[in-house]
Amino acid sequence: MLKRTFDFMAALFAIIVLSPLIIVLALLVRLFLGSPVLFSQIRPGLHGQPFTVYKFRSMTDEKNAIGELLPDEIRLTRFGQFLRRSSLDELPQLFNVLKGDVSLVGPRPLLMEYLPLYSSEQARRHLVRPGITGWAQVNGRNAISWERKFELDVWYVDHQSFLLDMKILFLTVKKVLVKEGISAEGVETMPRFQGGIKEKS
Repeated sequence: MLKRTFDFMAALFAIIVLSPLIIVLALLVRLFLGSPVLFSQIRPGLHGQPFTVYKFRSMTDEKNAIGELLPDEIRLTRFGQFLRRSSLDELPQLFNVLKGDVSLVGPRPLLMEYLPLYSSEQARRHLVRPGITGWAQVNGRNAISWERKFELDVWYVDHQSFLLDMKILFLTVKKVLVKEGISAEGVETMPRFQGGIKEKS
């Protein structure tokens, strides 16, 4: 209850204080990237239950001759890179926090299609509510491997506490300011997860 109460009050306060910035960013996204302003996608939440996550759009909808979306590095504009590097694209997730779909701190919500690819140990990351930031984000973010990321997520599940959450929030602000770990080496964001090491039957 303490975590949920803090999440709700902190998110509400942040939305009120940051509302001028959120409005300006929405107008800039509309100007530089067009509509829709928000990117929405179904992601797995607590116990893998689906919910809709919201972010500011950071890529165009450019497609090839057969109607397929072009690679991320082509569709990601300079303005989109700025949004991601500054983590300003994450601000709409504060409304997810108000709804209770997401916490301020927890394992990042990934793609629904990854669910059957996790090992049983990796799947434990869904035993807690996902977060806007998390232990993996302040220990490498997209610059570490998927395996290491999931190890850090599971470590958080086993050691979560209010004090740890405060530490992660403090470190998140520091990471955002110095722009560490935004991308994996050689790619603009993070390569797709191909699957964990499955247990032998």
